[in-house]
Amino acid sequence: QVQLVESGGGLVQPGGSLKLSCAASGSIFSINSMGWYRQAPGKQRQLVALITSGDNTNYADSVKGRFTISRDNAKNTAYLQMNTLKPEDTAVYYCWAWIRDYSGTKNYWGQGTQVTVSS
Repeated sequence: QVQLVESGGGLVQPGGSLKLSCAASGSIFSINSMGWYRQAPGKQRQLVALITSGDNTNYADSVKGRFTISRDNAKNTAYLQMNTLKPEDTAVYYCWAWIRDYSGTKNYWGQGTQVTVSS
């Protein structure tokens, strides 16, 4: 059973920073891409940032230059460093990964972590 566990969310003032972590555990053969999505109240879940197994990255236009995605393959962990946070970044952030386990390759999601940007 593969699990993704996020941590690092919380309340921060505008202009502040937070770093999210996503640790994958279980019977993992390999992890291809990992990423972060977010969902604000009343809105659809949207891609924030993506990183491939080759460390190629992709960002939503709204976070380019402010957020940085990275991964530690030895720890099966992805990170999202969020700087210069804005109130519109407030959302539940979900970790996603494309993982090969004993039953094949499929998507996995974390449970979500709340990020609130407010003064």
